[in-house]
Amino acid sequence: MKASLRVLVLLAALAGAAAAVAATGTTSPAAAASPAASAPSAAPASTDPRALIISKLPGTRPEEVRPSPVPGLYELMHGTDAAYVTADGKYAIAGDLYELGTNTDITEAERRQTRLRLLGAIPESDMVIFGPKDARHTVTVFTDVDCAYCRKLHSQIADYNRLGIRVRYVSYPRTGPNSESWTRAEQVWCAANRNEALTRAKRGENLTDKPCAHSPVAREYALGREFNLQGTPAIVLANGDMLPGYLSPTELADELKSVAH
Repeated sequence: MKASLRVLVLLAALAGAAAAVAATGTTSPAAAASPAASAPSAAPASTDPRALIISKLPGTRPEEVRPSPVPGLYELMHGTDAAYVTADGKYAIAGDLYELGTNTDITEAERRQTRLRLLGAIPESDMVIFGPKDARHTVTVFTDVDCAYCRKLHSQIADYNRLGIRVRYVSYPRTGPNSESWTRAEQVWCAANRNEALTRAKRGENLTDKPCAHSPVAREYALGREFNLQGTPAIVLANGDMLPGYLSPTELADELKSVAH
């Protein structure tokens, strides 16, 4: 599995941290030759691997570092990117951790929980929602108004709803800020009727609504990057599973049934 760019950057930072740890523990030849002349030893640095990792990786939050099920190995989860670091800070592994006895992907289980936690910070009032609140299933879809398969999915929105699937849209303009797709996403949000505006935008119609203040597009785009999205649509299920790409209404309904059982 090819490591993502963010993981490679993370591993490079860890290599620097390990080098710094090694340097702090080095004794000069002169000091070794004259122990009596040495200054009083300073208090030992913290040996807590979590504290070490957090201190050496700027921006790392305490909740992103935790012991893994493997003794002496610590998990770093930045968004949904994962790496595993030895307790001495010397070695790191990019990739998923499996429990062989049960063939369980432990890393993906952590990703599911991370997705749910991050999505839980986005209120439904910041989403464009199609379907009743009491629907059997609710999925969250990262969408781009100009993405062909996003448009195909939305053209069947009534069929998803008919099958008991409520769709919560969050914006992920793939072309990023200051692009036409970004502006159109903001126009949808600023429209008097967001559902109608989204449908029109996905049909390729021009919108006349002016972008307004306090649009959630930037926040939702940042969330998609935390999820390490590779494209749209990306469908997140209620259990945290993420399905990349388009699924027809019946295919999605079958997937939801299999997850429920």
